[in-house]
Amino acid sequence: MILSAEPIAPMGGHQVLVFTTLLGLLLGSALLLGRLARRLGLPSVIGELCAGVLIGPSVLGAVAPGVFGWLRLDQVGQLHLVDAVGHIGVLLLVGITGIGIDLKLMHRNARTTAWVSTTALVLPLVAGVALGLVLPADLLGPGGDRVPFAGFVGVALCVSAVPVLAKTLLDMRLLHRDFGQLTMNSATVIDLVGWLLLSVVAAMATVGVRAANVLLPLGFIALVVVVCLTVARPVVGQALRLAGRSDDPGVLTATVVLLVFAFAAGTQALHLEAVLGAMLGGMVIGSSKWLDRERLTPLRTFVMAVPAPLFFATAGLRMDLTALARPEILAATGLVLAVAVVGKFAGAYLGARTARLGRWEALALGAGLNARGAIEVIIAMVGLQLGILSTAMYTIIVLVAIVTSLTAPPMLRLAARNIEETNEERARDRWLNGRSAENDDDGQTLRAA
Repeated sequence: MILSAEPIAPMGGHQVLVFTTLLGLLLGSALLLGRLARRLGLPSVIGELCAGVLIGPSVLGAVAPGVFGWLRLDQVGQLHLVDAVGHIGVLLLVGITGIGIDLKLMHRNARTTAWVSTTALVLPLVAGVALGLVLPADLLGPGGDRVPFAGFVGVALCVSAVPVLAKTLLDMRLLHRDFGQLTMNSATVIDLVGWLLLSVVAAMATVGVRAANVLLPLGFIALVVVVCLTVARPVVGQALRLAGRSDDPGVLTATVVLLVFAFAAGTQALHLEAVLGAMLGGMVIGSSKWLDRERLTPLRTFVMAVPAPLFFATAGLRMDLTALARPEILAATGLVLAVAVVGKFAGAYLGARTARLGRWEALALGAGLNARGAIEVIIAMVGLQLGILSTAMYTIIVLVAIVTSLTAPPMLRLAARNIEETNEERARDRWLNGRSAENDDDGQTLRAA
């Protein structure tokens, strides 16, 4: 029995230099391009995604391969380090977003959420599967199995992107609006089902379709919901109550971060994705009467300024758009993009109108849920790793994620101008957008201007 072992050597000095330089480039580029995107009337997340594309193989790898190699972006170990930093960012972003979700409004609008999430999921899913059955065989992965390929295309087109949507709504100061909350609620439900469908399709590609591969994730999801409603709420409340007694605001901040990571680890252990746990954890934290939201304002500011931009930059780092130079790939991209946009928008709009929302609210929901962002990239990456998707099809799905994230903000802005803001929304705005109650009148004047 080995009682001791040689300690593992730390990162070498040169490796630390390269890694910190890369992080500095990613964060600096994300900051600059994010600000540029804001000046152009777009949310900063668009610029942050583009920052990763510029530093990744699409631009830097092609224009300056020597610099690309020095940054070790062609090495798995370096990419894993960057992924770890990005993963911390997305968990904190989704956790903060979950805290901002109004559960009372969610309960009040349960019927509307059910309608919107169902139609916005089913319609693009069916359209995506049908498209996957007729796309050229060159887009299939090495296995060449058409059924799992069609399933992956359907799942990729049916999801929304909770992290990208959250950042977009926060950047545009629309998360406090009722339609913003409803969009986040619907996106959470859609992505929950999307992760379940992803596990089923992945099982089809590896071990085949079996009852256990479908029933086990369903059972785990039911277990997570029961735990959140019963055990987790009092435990979280007690932790927040104890942390709130301290005069040091860092104690409450650390407690909230710890709770978000704990929820994320729990769902990841059940193979349900850590992002789902972070969202549910944030919702449980936000529903506690012991939470002092004002004391969490510094955490929200830090997350939005550093970890979140790093996450979106690292997501863009994986994108390689050079395959679009081939005409057949470009044509397939246009077809997939059209089906993705029309299917999601039509599904969300139909669900909203069925639930008797106005046409501007329905337009906002269709626009918001169309933003797929990094979640679609993650799903595409899984398909690539399993050999279901070719590199070209992976690139197509990534481009759809970027374009749908680009088209959402203008439509959201148009819809928001035509939907009157309520007093309840203004009260919710004060925490989400970091303003005190006494500055509310000034904030309304600025928005009106």
